[in-house]
Amino acid sequence: MKKVTIQTLQQHKANGEKFPVLTCYDATFARLMEQVEIDVMLVGDSLGNVIQGQGSTVPVTMDEMAYHTAAVARGNSKSLLMVDMPFMSYATEEQALANAAELMQAGAHMVKLEGGAWLEETVLMLSERGIPVCAHLGLTPQSVNKLSGYKVQGRDQDGAEQMLADAHILQEAGADLLVVECIPSELGKQLSQSLEMPVIGIGAGPDTDAQVLVLHDMLGISARLPKFSHNFLADTDSIEAAIAAYKTAVENGNFPAAEHGFK
Repeated sequence: MKKVTIQTLQQHKANGEKFPVLTCYDATFARLMEQVEIDVMLVGDSLGNVIQGQGSTVPVTMDEMAYHTAAVARGNSKSLLMVDMPFMSYATEEQALANAAELMQAGAHMVKLEGGAWLEETVLMLSERGIPVCAHLGLTPQSVNKLSGYKVQGRDQDGAEQMLADAHILQEAGADLLVVECIPSELGKQLSQSLEMPVIGIGAGPDTDAQVLVLHDMLGISARLPKFSHNFLADTDSIEAAIAAYKTAVENGNFPAAEHGFK
């Protein structure tokens, strides 16, 4: 696998080639994912749930994200390494710049921020200063308390239109990628078709440009398997084979299937 860059992912979208994304939290799994040729590794603040046993991603700190970023970076040389900015690490533009710089210096190639049009100036500032940004819309886990739980977003017309508008604002501000989580499959399709930047879905239907799963969900070892996930380890005989099966299923369009989406 050649080194994956933003341009690589843009070319995938232009060619209609779906690409796989997986969360990763340490050097060992990073090496394994690179061998299987996973295009994008995401050091997710989901580590709060699956590594730390927290009830949400809210308790995860910058120090913890930087630690895991450095660990994954040591095991990776070719995949694009995207890293979540944790809760309240980008509440102001000054915070965002300082914390994004710390993650980039730890080994990130791109940072991911949850939120809509209110992040326009932050995304513009980071992008102008050479820090690539992935936006995150739909279910935003850091806002779980405000959302009153993990609920599908964008199901009504107003919500869908707002998400489409937010996505275009963030793209214009300089966002290079978009993650959309737990939204109706049709809305995932509309976002992917209307945006120039690649759209990565998780519970967003089969028509996004890419798919991302939490590693522990994909291996079926999480405490609860989300509706939008699949246990690939149950279909194979090793962790490496499960990751390879996930990659193939995403690239072939076999995952996600209709039962993994929301109406």
